[in-house]
Amino acid sequence: MKLSTLALALAITFGASAAFAQAVAGPADIEKRLVAAGYSEVRDIEFDDGLWEAEVRGADGRWHDVAVHADSGEVLDDRGPRALLSAAEVVKRIEAAGYTQVHDLDLDDAVWEADALDAKGERVELRINGHTGAVMSVESERWDD
Repeated sequence: MKLSTLALALAITFGASAAFAQAVAGPADIEKRLVAAGYSEVRDIEFDDGLWEAEVRGADGRWHDVAVHADSGEVLDDRGPRALLSAAEVVKRIEAAGYTQVHDLDLDDAVWEADALDAKGERVELRINGHTGAVMSVESERWDD
């Protein structure tokens, strides 16, 4: 039983990489891709700040949230076998991408959110891939002083 659960988890992780190599066409496409990746059920699909979000029933039979990058189709699942980056590692990667004064880091499932200054010194809100540290979306932000 443990072997089949591991096999399903690996199929979800690595199958997702191959199955999600293209931009997502919409909610029906998200559902189709997530089911093909091994999730048994998908519900509550919505688009929010550059990411598709959905509730899925995982290999353990329990519901949880996943995000899908709209451009790459990459599945971000904090319950999968892929490790999540620590806050310190995320800050290093954000700073390496040219952002400064990174603060207010918050992990939401497998997506880090942070406030920072961009290369022009403008305040932005970032959504960061929790597995790779890549910045997935940038929005102008007014900070409460």
